[in-house]
Amino acid sequence: MKFEHYLKELEKSSEFKKFKKENPKAYLGAGFFVIDLEGGKNTHQLDFVLPDNKIATFILDDGVKMKISEQALKKDLKEVKQKVNTDIDALHGIAEDEMKNQTVTENIRKIIAILHMMDDKLVWNLQCILGGLGILQVHIDDSDKSILKFEKHSLMELVRPQMGVQLPEGRECKEDKGKALDKLKELVNGMEKQMKGKVDKKSNKNK
Repeated sequence: MKFEHYLKELEKSSEFKKFKKENPKAYLGAGFFVIDLEGGKNTHQLDFVLPDNKIATFILDDGVKMKISEQALKKDLKEVKQKVNTDIDALHGIAEDEMKNQTVTENIRKIIAILHMMDDKLVWNLQCILGGLGILQVHIDDSDKSILKFEKHSLMELVRPQMGVQLPEGRECKEDKGKALDKLKELVNGMEKQMKGKVDKKSNKNK
């Protein structure tokens, strides 16, 4: 589905029209999407920046709902002005193509994607949850669909310091793997909140 589809659906809603009337200086700062390739529980949200740097989030699943953040952003979020070229549905395929180039063989279970301005470019910032307990970070230039960043991390690299678990070299016990799977769910939820809050430190360093 095209990004513009969701933007047009929002713009014609009574909730958004009322919002723009009350906040004429608000501008589009980001799109936030969760692509659940296993469960099908997708999320589509658009974020508008208010003059006080708070975020008005419009949730576009099951009608239009709005919520405004309690805290203001510490860093400015640049306005998304240009037309979005990359379809949301195409993100999975773009990431998979680069995975083949990088010989990453796991399947993607879920994609957390944010569309926002980075270094004066419109960029898709993806966090991909892999079936093999891995996390894949991919940055895609929206203008030409080129890969700007591709990094793979093991879930265990993230989990071990938090769990205090040292797995024996060369093997994984079922108990620790079960804990890791539970931790994966926590990390995914935390990543969604982190990405939604625009506090991805690595991305912010490039702004």
